[in-house]
Amino acid sequence: MKSQNLLTNALQSAVQRRTLALAVSTLSVATVTAPAFAQEMTETEAPAVTSFGEALAQGEATLGFRARTEMVDVDGNDVDLTSLQTRLTYSSATYQGFSTLIEMDDVTHITDFEGGIGDPEGTEVNQAYLAYTTGATTFKYGRQRILLDNQRFVGGVGFRQNEQTYDGFSASNTSIADTTLFLAHVHNVNRIFGEDSPIGDHTNDTYLLNAKYAGLSAGALSGYAYLIDNEDAAAFSTDTYGVRFAGSQEALSYALEYATQSSAANNPADYDADYLLAEGAYKLGAVTLAAGYELLGADGADGQFITPLATLHKFQGWSDKFLGGGTGNIVGGIEDVYLTVGTSLGGVKFALNYHQLSSDDSGVSGMDKLGSEAGFLVAGKLAGVNLSMKYSNYTADDFSVDTNKLWLTAAAQF
Repeated sequence: MKSQNLLTNALQSAVQRRTLALAVSTLSVATVTAPAFAQEMTETEAPAVTSFGEALAQGEATLGFRARTEMVDVDGNDVDLTSLQTRLTYSSATYQGFSTLIEMDDVTHITDFEGGIGDPEGTEVNQAYLAYTTGATTFKYGRQRILLDNQRFVGGVGFRQNEQTYDGFSASNTSIADTTLFLAHVHNVNRIFGEDSPIGDHTNDTYLLNAKYAGLSAGALSGYAYLIDNEDAAAFSTDTYGVRFAGSQEALSYALEYATQSSAANNPADYDADYLLAEGAYKLGAVTLAAGYELLGADGADGQFITPLATLHKFQGWSDKFLGGGTGNIVGGIEDVYLTVGTSLGGVKFALNYHQLSSDDSGVSGMDKLGSEAGFLVAGKLAGVNLSMKYSNYTADDFSVDTNKLWLTAAAQF
């Protein structure tokens, strides 16, 4: 693979090349001189907010940087990219239950972009919403992050430099003991491809409902209904209903999940398919051993269970071989049997994983054993900077071609 600039040099170069005009032009954070009586206040007290203007003035801003080099070898053909994500986030104080948040992202390519890597260059509004909290209920309207359960069905794809966020209305309620109720209506999905891409935005008329009860000693029980009506990609339109149970007992942790899905709205297909997950982990001293089975089933040649709003990079291996055009599945469905070993030494995290992937319906797909993937992760913190190295090696059997990927990442927030 081609040699790469050091990530620290990339960070300095990007700051010189782009001075974050977006921060100056889109957000001005006021500063307030402390009143004379501030010395009489305790460290935990804050000045009373008497207007929304004061709530804006007393807000806080954070600035984050994430530099990454990604190197990809697809059957001997190499591509690579060094990029920098700069994120400026401003959140106001609260006035009579109202608050706001604005978050701007900029992705700059440090090296020439050769394609084949899902981190487009550009500047975007990542989040911008007005929130209102009354009692145990919080309402949000605008562009927002939505992460439900383990992000298998609804997530933000936060690993990529351009995050997936949602335009719409959401409500979260915790008035029932140990229970969280979440409801959202989404009218647009801001996908990882960026606003300049023809597939960067998907118009939706989608409803997301998730209810979680954490009052059981053995774990938390979630039930959900995700009713997706995608007006730009009809094949993504589905109705999904499911239940998830996840918890832990001493050194043992576990998760069980089942969902059923059918085509909906403008989807030209007509199918019903199932999802199944069973996984467990056991902590043996400093080492955690985990194993799992996941099925995204198929309904013959009529269709297969898909997850178009998921954080797909978290599942079926890091090589992203089974994205299925953003659906998260391929014809004939996918069975994934996986193993993970993890530990931490001196504040450094180490993890090894292995996936064996097979077709759920080989008669439809014409494939049996799809392929396997092995990978490792090393992550830690040095002088306030989060550092990680992640590697995946996909070995093809009946599906796709051999692929190796390596990510070197450095991130800091101020």
